[in-house]
Amino acid sequence: MILGIDPGLHETGWAVLDGAPSSPRLVASGVIRTLPGDALPVRLKAIHAELAVVLKGHAIQSCAIEEMFFTTIAHTVRATLQARGVALLALAQAGHAVTEYNPKTVKLSLTGSGRAEKAQMQTVVQKALGLADKLRPNDVADAAAIALCHLRAGRGKGLRVLDSWGAKR
Repeated sequence: MILGIDPGLHETGWAVLDGAPSSPRLVASGVIRTLPGDALPVRLKAIHAELAVVLKGHAIQSCAIEEMFFTTIAHTVRATLQARGVALLALAQAGHAVTEYNPKTVKLSLTGSGRAEKAQMQTVVQKALGLADKLRPNDVADAAAIALCHLRAGRGKGLRVLDSWGAKR
């Protein structure tokens, strides 16, 4: 099973997929929401704790997370990087290697274009997983797209893979 994560401080999407690249299956998905009024350490602790529950609840074999790419304002960058950091910590504590994918790579893998729009990505994810409806919110659909990209890439072969200590392998 593959865990895909789309990190964010307000919403961290996650999706667990299983199956072959030609017949993937959504096992579980969800979003971890934190409250903007809560202190940053409380929000980060919540993301970490809920991801730990997801990891314990599924027989995860491989993990993929969105690599950070920003053209937005600095406080958004900082918040997302902090959320991503606690997600990586939860994965490392559970002993999982992590593969990182930038958004362009995910879009290219699923649609053939690195510039695909969000609506197109959601439709591709819906069809690839044989779902009656699109995954909501967007963070869950993005997490599923990251997991699909990872599955189609042969679970990280030839891509940047970090072991649980952060060293390239």
